[in-house]
Amino acid sequence: MRFGIVVFPGTWSETDCYYVVKDVLGQDADYVWHRQDNLAGYDCVILPGGFSYGDYLRPGAMARVSPVMDAVRRFAQDGGLVIGICNGFQILCEAQLLPGILLRNHHLEYRCQWTNLRTEQVDSPFTRRCQPGQVLQVPVSHGEGNYFAEPDTLRDLEARGQVLFRYCEPTGAVTDASNPNGAANNIAGIVNQQGNVLGLMPHPERCCEPVLGGTDGNFIFQSIIDSCGSR
Repeated sequence: MRFGIVVFPGTWSETDCYYVVKDVLGQDADYVWHRQDNLAGYDCVILPGGFSYGDYLRPGAMARVSPVMDAVRRFAQDGGLVIGICNGFQILCEAQLLPGILLRNHHLEYRCQWTNLRTEQVDSPFTRRCQPGQVLQVPVSHGEGNYFAEPDTLRDLEARGQVLFRYCEPTGAVTDASNPNGAANNIAGIVNQQGNVLGLMPHPERCCEPVLGGTDGNFIFQSIIDSCGSR
């Protein structure tokens, strides 16, 4: 399959994503500059982490008006898989491809640490390699990962099964102590109603080889590969 990895001014996780999908997982991958307006030929589009446009105004606010985002919107509407990681999640929310917004961490500190994620849904193209309730170890690196949405929106997300990952203890217990940023309902990752657009604050591309301390990110990337292969 073929991944398109979007690069905005200020993006810095694009090379990590490229390395994982190309060299670790053996898939085709291209960098997609933010001025491109056509994503034809890609099976999955990645919006990587970083500080697009220096996070001016607020994270993702300027990136959402880049020409490539119109193409991302069309790609998603046509059923293509989109994953936004960290800043990519912020951009997807700003572009209203996902509900809610990412606020400053509740403790006002930048956090770079390992977290535990409980897999809430496995009937998703991003989690089909996972078991129900499986706990993945995936690192975070952000200052504004505090997911917020209005109560009605949170209720709908939960009722529709759009929450894919939730911060938890190693046992799977969801606690305040396991929440690194104060996110509502310990939410770490959500999908849109169609299920083909994922926003995820933790960085799966940083845990796909043992030398990095873990390989649980492969569950997410391999799920995407399996889903595209079965189409």
